[in-house]
Amino acid sequence: MTGAVGEETRVHTRLLKCALEVEDARAYWHHTTGDPTGAKQAFDQYWFGARSLSRVEVLLSNMRARFDAFPSALRTLRRWREMSPATRQLVCHWHLQLADPLYRAFSGDYLVRRREGARAEVTRDLVVGWVGTQGPDRWTMPTKIQFASKLLSAALSAGLVGSVRDPRPLLLPRVPDEALAYLMYLLREVRIEGSLLDNPYAASVGLEEAVMKERLRGLSSLAFERQGELVDFGWLYPSLDAWADAMFGSEPRNEGADP
Repeated sequence: MTGAVGEETRVHTRLLKCALEVEDARAYWHHTTGDPTGAKQAFDQYWFGARSLSRVEVLLSNMRARFDAFPSALRTLRRWREMSPATRQLVCHWHLQLADPLYRAFSGDYLVRRREGARAEVTRDLVVGWVGTQGPDRWTMPTKIQFASKLLSAALSAGLVGSVRDPRPLLLPRVPDEALAYLMYLLREVRIEGSLLDNPYAASVGLEEAVMKERLRGLSSLAFERQGELVDFGWLYPSLDAWADAMFGSEPRNEGADP
């Protein structure tokens, strides 16, 4: 689909230093103005608490890739003062998917197929083997093991995996209506592989096409209808920013308020 920005398609190694980091993402939304901020300033102002300067540099680099790359999303998240923990978890999960094609394939395809299989579980060894089929040949076995560990850690934080011990049961997180509406308005503005009804973002949390249609009919921010092969999303707002205006008011959030 078309959009001003697109999901990341280049495989990279940022995940090795930064998994889902839900609370750090929350701190980033609260502090950032959307303009470039140096790591020293963020460190001095305790954006991420008592983290080392080197860790702050890693967090800033990853947060920018996940959120600054999608300006309307960042503006919305900075204003979203009363976000539920369940929604925050999902928002971080979906933005990591957008920014990391390996995590997107892992959570939106591989775990979906495992969940639909005879045994809805996964092990670290299975994930190590899967990573070996996805990355470049130059990745060594220690790198594959590290990737598997980070992928499982992120999936655990996202509510997709239920344990740190093998075999790890596969779960589905609860998806509040506000989270699903955010995802729809976000993906509407992003170039992704797939469609709004069939994509790894929705599939990763159990919203395959049939389930998705039923959920969309219940959203107050859409007037979703389908007749045969014709689909009408019935967008009530022209953009994610406009949806945020309706949700939170047209005034930008107070930078000094609690997140």
